[in-house]
Amino acid sequence: MKHKNYDLDHYDIIGFARKIAERAKDVGIINNELKKKRRVHTHIGVVVADAALQAGLNYTNIVKPRLERIYESFPECYKLSNVYSIIQEGRTSKFLNWNHHVKVERFENLVIFLLSYNIEYVEDLYRALEDIEFKKRLLDIHGVGPKTVDYLACLVGIDSIAVDRHIKNFATQAGLHIESYDLIKNIFCYAADLLNIPRRDFDYLIWTFESSISNEKKQLTLF
Repeated sequence: MKHKNYDLDHYDIIGFARKIAERAKDVGIINNELKKKRRVHTHIGVVVADAALQAGLNYTNIVKPRLERIYESFPECYKLSNVYSIIQEGRTSKFLNWNHHVKVERFENLVIFLLSYNIEYVEDLYRALEDIEFKKRLLDIHGVGPKTVDYLACLVGIDSIAVDRHIKNFATQAGLHIESYDLIKNIFCYAADLLNIPRRDFDYLIWTFESSISNEKKQLTLF
């Protein structure tokens, strides 16, 4: 059964959060040896590139190597004005190591938007993402949805849950069939609170767990 926002009250949400927390315990992702602190990025070029590239791509094999390359090859791009200079020089594709225009344009639009708010460093973006109106304006950028906004928040150190296919699958396996982005996000936020785990770390633990299962299934299929 799929649940709508109007079907649920606060007690329902807490009840669902307990189910998520219990599943997290059952599958072992909150064991001490598996607890992982999510990295807080200080290189804004990497942060924006990550947000622009990650949707629909294999993170480990495609996105992560490109981010590591940006760290190594463009250390000066910890400042957004330096990233913008690369855009002006027509070198965005080289910077991202990506040619398809959709993600290139999304990256460029994000950079230009952030500069319009006088954002230069990661700490500036952190402060901006604490503002509701700023986050609403971010959603006006083509290809940027609630998940990208929450993902950006997680990257810069703000506690949040970015609802992706891994989060949705974890919810489904816990018996929750919910469509609303905001509702799923709230349930997982409460679950993290119940487990006394930072929300952004809980998001990362679930991503790591679900990714490992997905990779195992692919390997078995190939075998």
